[in-house]
Amino acid sequence: MDAGRLNKELDDTYRQLFTLHLQVATRQLQNVKEIGKAKRKVARIKTLQRQRELATLRQAQDAAAGGGR
Repeated sequence: MDAGRLNKELDDTYRQLFTLHLQVATRQLQNVKEIGKAKRKVARIKTLQRQRELATLRQAQDAAAGGGR
């Protein structure tokens, strides 16, 4: 999954989470476990984004260290 797709998925999940919270407030949500599932999905996506960010930083540092030799 590319970065754009991850960002879209994260945005969609945040919107879903907002909707779920509204449904809880209006007593329309039957299965409150959906909130936990959405939160875990957000955490997974953010973890992937951070891992990719760190990998990019490591590559840049390795290139800078190797280029100075």
